[in-house]
Amino acid sequence: MTRIAPQDEHDGAVLYGYFRSSAAYRVRIALNLKGIVVAERYVHLRNGEQNLEAYRWINPAGLVPYWREGDFNLAQSLAIIEYLDETHPEPPLLPKDPQARAIVREIAYAVACDIHPVGNLRILKRLTELGVDDIERARWSKEWIEQGFAAIEARLAQTPGPFAYGDAPTLADLCLVPQIFNARRFDADLAPFERIRQIEAEAMKVEAFIAAEPGRQPDAE
Repeated sequence: MTRIAPQDEHDGAVLYGYFRSSAAYRVRIALNLKGIVVAERYVHLRNGEQNLEAYRWINPAGLVPYWREGDFNLAQSLAIIEYLDETHPEPPLLPKDPQARAIVREIAYAVACDIHPVGNLRILKRLTELGVDDIERARWSKEWIEQGFAAIEARLAQTPGPFAYGDAPTLADLCLVPQIFNARRFDADLAPFERIRQIEAEAMKVEAFIAAEPGRQPDAE
């Protein structure tokens, strides 16, 4: 297992991540689906390694995932995934039809922009600094996940196929499955979200999703 190092260099692409980061989880699924093998570096968020000078030199934002490929650097999981989809187009992660593509992005953004940020580790840490206890922090995350899932479930009632949109995984599934993992961590009630649960069950038949699970990563605790 390789952790961060000052001025870390590698001949090929490098992905910086953390096993429990749902954003890094998304990118791992994309890499697996496309059969892309990269070097991985592990940034232990709960131990504060994202704040070390060695990592801030690499990524000043101190977040994961982070992509380095020669002189090319890229933050933000959705930007990384769409870059991979454009440079390695098979299998495609976005439909060809413009309206279908927009719906897939809507679902993905509902996770990445609405649900995920308010339950991010740095937000939860800030709540603790403001005097919020562990029980209320968990309630906070649970509430926003369930509200977000209710909106996504309504959209999914209008989409075809066993996956979020169609018969194969798309960007929407890559965002949704890691968020379901987070939902279970915070004991969110998934019973009302039948379509979401069906999508997860379908995804977990696919080796690319299985191999990307947090507990299967080298840095898993």
